[in-house]
Amino acid sequence: MIIAIAGVSQAGKSTLASKLRKHLGHFNTTILCQDEYVHEIGKIPQINGHVNWEHPDSIDHEKLRQAIEAASHASDYVIVEGLMMFWDEATRKLFDRCIFLEIDKQTFIRRKSVDDRWGIEPEWYIDHIWQSYLRFGQPPEGLSYLRLDGRHDIDELLVISYIEHGNI
Repeated sequence: MIIAIAGVSQAGKSTLASKLRKHLGHFNTTILCQDEYVHEIGKIPQINGHVNWEHPDSIDHEKLRQAIEAASHASDYVIVEGLMMFWDEATRKLFDRCIFLEIDKQTFIRRKSVDDRWGIEPEWYIDHIWQSYLRFGQPPEGLSYLRLDGRHDIDELLVISYIEHGNI
């Protein structure tokens, strides 16, 4: 089963993926992060002289699809997480279950302001991340998905029930 988790940076995608893997511990579970499938720096769009990680063209969608397909042959569950998980239609068609984590802009800014994993980002770029999320990170019309509030602890049993039964 292939499970996609989408949402803006700092919404809790990686945390939820890790909790799900722990909960599914008796199954072979693989986690793939969209961030690991970016193009080489020279092929990524720029914005104001800054690498634009938040644009769909920054992702090597073909390489990500290949990794998902390979992992699905070796694992019982594949969890794929990223800001733009629902952007590429061919990738989206691989998903058996889709989860969308939402947080409001204030929560995003508060969490992002203390996130220094990739260095301190300028304020304009933090706003750019939010705007890119609104533009490229939203679930498309007609997609069936579980919507969760990433501001609070997630009810793992609700998520497991959705994964097992598909009920929203």
